[in-house]
Amino acid sequence: MKRSDAFFVLFLLLIFVPFFISDNLYNSYKDFNSNFPFLISFIKFAILATLGELLGLRIRHGKYFEKGFGIIPRAVVWGILGISIKMAFIIFGEGAPRMLQVMGVHFSVNPPSAILKQDFFTTLSGVQLLSAFAVSVSMNVFFAPIFMTFHKITDTHILANNGSWKCLFKPIPFAKILKGLNWKVQWNFVIMKTIPFFWIPAQTINFLLPPEVRILVAALLGIVLGVILSIASMKSRED
Repeated sequence: MKRSDAFFVLFLLLIFVPFFISDNLYNSYKDFNSNFPFLISFIKFAILATLGELLGLRIRHGKYFEKGFGIIPRAVVWGILGISIKMAFIIFGEGAPRMLQVMGVHFSVNPPSAILKQDFFTTLSGVQLLSAFAVSVSMNVFFAPIFMTFHKITDTHILANNGSWKCLFKPIPFAKILKGLNWKVQWNFVIMKTIPFFWIPAQTINFLLPPEVRILVAALLGIVLGVILSIASMKSRED
């Protein structure tokens, strides 16, 4: 392990450990999360998902920082994407259980989405598990492919502008970037493999957790996404 790896792990510990050792800090986090859900989503994804991309850079090139990588614009983009993920959590978290109810599944609570607020590890409710799975499947089928492709477009745009923060204010040439994407990797690996085999199971588990920690866990999964994207990048070079 290099010294930079130790600093990276230490930084992660400094972010999370205080919340586990201080009840006051954790309660303050829950209050802030409740009062400013979109702001906290921006902050969490801007930090954690960007860290995931830095980890991906470490995997690809053996270092966490590289000229032209564009940490600042990536953090801003991830923050905005974090807001969209929070929106998706609300939309699919409310809609998928209602869909199950319309399909004939009996819910003991009303609205049906309230079942996702129960402590699953105490109740071990099959309907709650089915609801979490329905949320994850619907969100990953209808939202995730667009989300992943949009992220790839912004990533390409940032790199094309040498990581300058000014790229945030430049029009993105969507048609040009879409035409140049390696769809063999983007579709066959990023979408068709990571969604069914990783994201759907991971988000199913996430929606069984307490509501106040779901966006945090989703942001932590952004670190995993950084690793996945680095693998996809290496596959693109191989092709």
